[in-house]
Amino acid sequence: MKPSRFQYHRATDVPHALALLREHAGDTKILAGGQSLVPAMNFRLARPGVLIDINAIEGLAGVTGSSAAGLTIGALTRHAAFHTPVEPGPVGALLARVVTNIAHYPIRQRGTFGGSLSHADPASEWCLTAMTLDAVMVICGPSGERRVPAPAFFRGTFTTAIGEEDLLRAIEIPPYPGDWRGGFYEFSRRKGDFALAMALAFLRLEDGRIAEARLGLGSVSDRPIRLTAGEAMLCGRAPDAALFREVAADAQGRIEPSGDIHASSEYRRDLVGTVIERALARACGLPDHAGEAVR
Repeated sequence: MKPSRFQYHRATDVPHALALLREHAGDTKILAGGQSLVPAMNFRLARPGVLIDINAIEGLAGVTGSSAAGLTIGALTRHAAFHTPVEPGPVGALLARVVTNIAHYPIRQRGTFGGSLSHADPASEWCLTAMTLDAVMVICGPSGERRVPAPAFFRGTFTTAIGEEDLLRAIEIPPYPGDWRGGFYEFSRRKGDFALAMALAFLRLEDGRIAEARLGLGSVSDRPIRLTAGEAMLCGRAPDAALFREVAADAQGRIEPSGDIHASSEYRRDLVGTVIERALARACGLPDHAGEAVR
């Protein structure tokens, strides 16, 4: 199929993009990588009257800062930028692990970090990453710039705090010093398919025990989930398989996974235990029984 008729505008800077959004409010879509939008338009699941291309706007792409000082990711930064660590600290290493799970190599060449967050697919690896790492989204709008924490940013399936006249400019990840370490695991039917369940663990170890923990779950609800109860269970304890099973079982008892044509709620609940245990094992460098090498 082909998309329905639309106007095309190429924004030259952020004020120009905001002016176009204001002029055509309610009938626009932002074109960044287009890896989700264009297929939806071709199937006429999305029918914007106006398409605003932001690829010519300087300053929307790139990564600055560090794990220790905090990282700022431009919304137009391509997935492929994370194939190698964007900085030498634990956040850079984690992002490099996560990105290889996103779709396929050609898609990662065009798709963008900010586009993924704006699309807010429940199966998005970057949405889970933003929620788990306490990311803050920097949004430009008619009243200026505002910063929205991840829990307030994600409002449901394909729904965020970005308004009709707003533009996501950047994503800020808070400081995580060098003693943090991350693990990620997702289950999909085939490499590159949407995940049926995934977990991200980010831990700080001190004297052989977990001093701080961030634990998130994705692709089981209408938005990524932060497992704060599991984080509390991890803190102060030595990492081992028994602890990971305990945390996974607790999460299984607390959530009500969604069911769809890809997986039932019961099946996803079983997967939740697996992905949590394996993400935690990978964060701690322990065997995860997934048949893959753990760093």
